[in-house]
Amino acid sequence: MMGKKSIETLVGLFVLLGIAGLVFLALKAANLASFATGETYTLEARFDNIGGLKVRAPVRSAGVTIGRIASISFDPQTYQGVVKLQVERGLEFPRDTSAKILTSGLLGDQYIGLEPGADEKMLHDGDTIRQTQSAVVLENLIGQFINSRAAEAGSVGAAAGGSAASK
Repeated sequence: MMGKKSIETLVGLFVLLGIAGLVFLALKAANLASFATGETYTLEARFDNIGGLKVRAPVRSAGVTIGRIASISFDPQTYQGVVKLQVERGLEFPRDTSAKILTSGLLGDQYIGLEPGADEKMLHDGDTIRQTQSAVVLENLIGQFINSRAAEAGSVGAAAGGSAASK
């Protein structure tokens, strides 16, 4: 039979392991724990609308995480969001690479996707990605859909009313 001290020690150890597991999961879920801390270089991209993009969100190319978002700021001269990307050193992209704000799944977190171009010259530390595509905002899509349906209903009603008046 185990002594009272050894049972208390095992319970305490179990509780500590549980707390450590919860901290690990919380850091992973918040994208705060970057366990791969390799050398990076900085790129900049400007967007008209960054949507729900957050600092520390992934930067991906071909679905593979190749970096993180370092900072997001607002440029008062151009009225654009300025996003600084930290990309793994050793991964070079052509100068005509495009950056798009994409969403994981239907309603998941947003990230930046890089699509390499065909230029022979490469982007270097501090360069700006010129071709960007802003975030797709779900509310704007719904609004456009409702407006197009309303316009179709209005034109169908006007056409029906116009033909009845001519008889």
